[in-house]
Amino acid sequence: MLLAGGQGSRLGVLTAKMAKPAVSFGGKYRIIDFPLSNCINSGVDTVGVMTQYQPLRLNSHIGIGIAWDLDRTVGGVTILSPYERSENSEWYTGTANAIFQNIDYIDSFDPTYVLILGGDHIYKMDYELMLNYHKARKADVTMAAMPVPIEEASRFGVLVTDPDTGRIVDFEEKPAHPRSNLASMGIYIFTWSVLRDALVKNKDVPSLDFGKHVIPYCHAKGNPVYCYEYNSYWKDVGTLYSYWEANMELIDLVPVFNLYEEYWRIYTNSITNAPTYIDGGADITRSIVSEGCEIYGQVSNSVLGTNVTIGPGAVVRDSIIMADTVIGENSRVEKAIIAENCVIGKNCVLGEGEYRESTYNPKVYAADLVTVGERSVIPDGVSIGKNTAILGETVPEDYPHGRLESGDAIVKAGDVE
Repeated sequence: MLLAGGQGSRLGVLTAKMAKPAVSFGGKYRIIDFPLSNCINSGVDTVGVMTQYQPLRLNSHIGIGIAWDLDRTVGGVTILSPYERSENSEWYTGTANAIFQNIDYIDSFDPTYVLILGGDHIYKMDYELMLNYHKARKADVTMAAMPVPIEEASRFGVLVTDPDTGRIVDFEEKPAHPRSNLASMGIYIFTWSVLRDALVKNKDVPSLDFGKHVIPYCHAKGNPVYCYEYNSYWKDVGTLYSYWEANMELIDLVPVFNLYEEYWRIYTNSITNAPTYIDGGADITRSIVSEGCEIYGQVSNSVLGTNVTIGPGAVVRDSIIMADTVIGENSRVEKAIIAENCVIGKNCVLGEGEYRESTYNPKVYAADLVTVGERSVIPDGVSIGKNTAILGETVPEDYPHGRLESGDAIVKAGDVE
């Protein structure tokens, strides 16, 4: 059961019109591709995907699951949106509430075990190994966790375990003074009968959540709850900077997260694109360039989605340029995240000047990045400072003196954070 309905508001204008799991990542992929690929690589062939916020792009991408070999007569992938019932109709109000509302779907398969996943993390994990661990310990609940620096542990749900058995003796949700550095990854395996009972008994709890309600309930009942320690790459790309950083890690000389391993492929719903064209005057250094791109200028330390055009004389550095975006000739783009179907005019400069705190939303925009939402247009000849946000079809009059100062924003396409 894959929880993929989150808004991802900390990604700002990138999620103005789509759920966070549908955001592009690594050029040709979307975030949802990673847990879906983990499922099929682990032998999990029945997947319910719970969507809610702005689901159109995500649902279209998943389709009937062909890209992940999940187009099956029995099982396969099923999109599970909230639906109206005769009484108590509501949206998914919490992670566990979303599972409760789909009890009938799960019951139809009569499973022994249920795997609960988030749809917005970047990692590779063999869930079969975790299931074997769950079975070997005769656990009712197994929680995946990974070590984090103790000074950061207060940001997570923290597991306190018996060092000899791995059994969880206490669970603390974002403690001020953590007693452990094992942070919950939001990945759970439940024996279905145990989870079903917990969901039904707690169905009236507002915003029913695994970390706050279901896990403590099972622990208090005395159900065996175990920790499965994971020690490989896992990234929560929940902020603009962490999203940018995770993309940049893909192009390290020795990437900590490798997209090119034959034995654990990442699959995606990819349309057929034309070959990439690199002009004789182009210069590309340490970058990921997806299919269908046309490159006439310079690209360095960047990730380019499909069908991106980099115009003559343009320079792109330390940036993420998503699919079908055009960077105009002689423009300079530094440390930017530019979403799909954008047009950056000629002779523009993005990412210059000194960092300033955001005047628009300092909780979301808190790094020296230029963030441009999908289908935005930036006119010729403007300059844009650091820690800025743009969404919509902007015109020269939107830029006093031809400039958007660091920390400012132009948002013209609806109410977004």
